Amino acid sequence: MNKVIVIVGPTGVGKTKLSIEIAKKLNGEIINADSTQIYKGLDIATAKVTREEAENIKHHLIDIKEINEEYTVYHYQQDSRKVIASILERQKTPIMVGGTGLYIKASLYDYQFEDETNHNNYDQYSNEELYQMLIDKDPNTLIHVNNRKRLERALDYYFNNQKPLSEKEKTNDMVYDAIFIGLTTDRKKLYEKINKRVDQMLESGLLEEAKKIYESNIRTKAVMTPIGYKELFDYFDSTKELKECLELIKQRSRRYAKRQYTWFNNQMNVTWFETNYEDFDKTVDEVISYINKNR
Repeated sequence: MNKVIVIVGPTGVGKTKLSIEIAKKLNGEIINADSTQIYKGLDIATAKVTREEAENIKHHLIDIKEINEEYTVYHYQQDSRKVIASILERQKTPIMVGGTGLYIKASLYDYQFEDETNHNNYDQYSNEELYQMLIDKDPNTLIHVNNRKRLERALDYYFNNQKPLSEKEKTNDMVYDAIFIGLTTDRKKLYEKINKRVDQMLESGLLEEAKKIYESNIRTKAVMTPIGYKELFDYFDSTKELKECLELIKQRSRRYAKRQYTWFNNQMNVTWFETNYEDFDKTVDEVISYINKNR
């Protein structure tokens, strides 16, 4: 049976290009593992693969939801496993690519997720009040008082399931055999790539895409999570200069890349490969050789 090939790494390091080359060589189909590329209309800021870049390689779980629809890691787990099973049944190679680590772990590991569709409104509570509420329900929580999003999620989890999030059963047992590939480069070069990529996004129509979302007045998690849209809202509100907003996008993208490295190194057994930007074929050959030895 083919193993699932997983390609991870920070934004701007070449994951999309590598996944397509591997798919061509290993009779593969690609499964999106980026939580922002699930949604229609979020194309440029999320670096969604274009029709030309895809080179007729089948891509799954891209553009499957509207930005006003809810989609959680629970839903992704269900959908991605169906796709993996289908690809394997057709004797092809599933290639999962993206930077959302929790999506990848939920898909491949024996994680138990409950459907978390019921959400409470906590707007009237301060962070400190939410934290105290959570401590009362889950004394073993490790969530920081300033991480409001996770505080709310942990409280929702408790109210939906009548048990603390810290006791949620997690395991390192895998549902599918997988080979974890990571692309990396030195920090200075990566940051230069990220900065340049933001400039290229602007040339490709980022401002127009963000303006359309801004004018829709939709402010769901799908819109407010990606880096590249909400930062421009201040420009449309005439409270910040465009240059200032773009610099914020670059800064947040660099910080996100740093967090991605830390997460993948701590959570997965990734074999890292240096991206050769001058001769990308060499990177492809190195990765293919490694995969063939470990399939």
